[in-house]
Amino acid sequence: MSVDTAVPSGVRGIARISARGDGRGGTALPVLDGEGQLAPRRTRSAGRGATVTLVGAMSGPLGGDHLTVEAAAHDGARLHIGSAAATLALPGQSKEAARYDVRLTVGEDAELLWLPEQLISVRDSDLRVTTRADLAGSASLVLREEQVLGRTGEDPGRLSSRLTVRRAGRLLLDQELSCGPGAPGGWDGPAVLAGHRAIGQLVLVRPEFEHGLPGSALLGETASLTPLAGPAVLVTAVAPDALRVRRVLDEAVRTLT
Repeated sequence: MSVDTAVPSGVRGIARISARGDGRGGTALPVLDGEGQLAPRRTRSAGRGATVTLVGAMSGPLGGDHLTVEAAAHDGARLHIGSAAATLALPGQSKEAARYDVRLTVGEDAELLWLPEQLISVRDSDLRVTTRADLAGSASLVLREEQVLGRTGEDPGRLSSRLTVRRAGRLLLDQELSCGPGAPGGWDGPAVLAGHRAIGQLVLVRPEFEHGLPGSALLGETASLTPLAGPAVLVTAVAPDALRVRRVLDEAVRTLT
């Protein structure tokens, strides 16, 4: 009888963030720790909320790496999470795809802002990203994701991204996009990216949308706003570069919040 003693290749890294009301109208961070490539740091914040910045302790993710972020804003907490720099998906010695999993939980009357910098898919890399947000019925969420396909003058790597948002157990959004070598045909065609190399999406879930949900709208030539089946909207944008995508999404946040 043979025994499989193979060790998974790549680095495992996890960041855990937990925010709770501190009983004085503010937000405490009883859990703030990271292992491997992810280092969460509390940074200066104003008002009732807590602000956390994710710092990459090493390059990557590389092929075979598996990074995870678990963040929770418990009842009444206000939590803002960003990152210190863009994330580079890089090729590695392993032929396995890298994985980056984000798990967000938002409690009653709590608010979570997930606003990391862009993810850049470098040539010959292979990254699978999954983002899942689970919200209570009175929770608020601002979630921004931006991907850039290749550095300047460079072909992209393979990038697969799935985003799922649930509110009070009900599905609001479940979408997936695959780009780059080996992705299903048509990803770069006129019905999807139309030759653009920067992609952005913004999800806003706000209880006040129950009393007046914004309607569908075009936001320039390559961006749109779509109401979801709940007090939530989705803004999607494509552009030749990340700067133009960010401008569209920032303007949407200012208009809708």
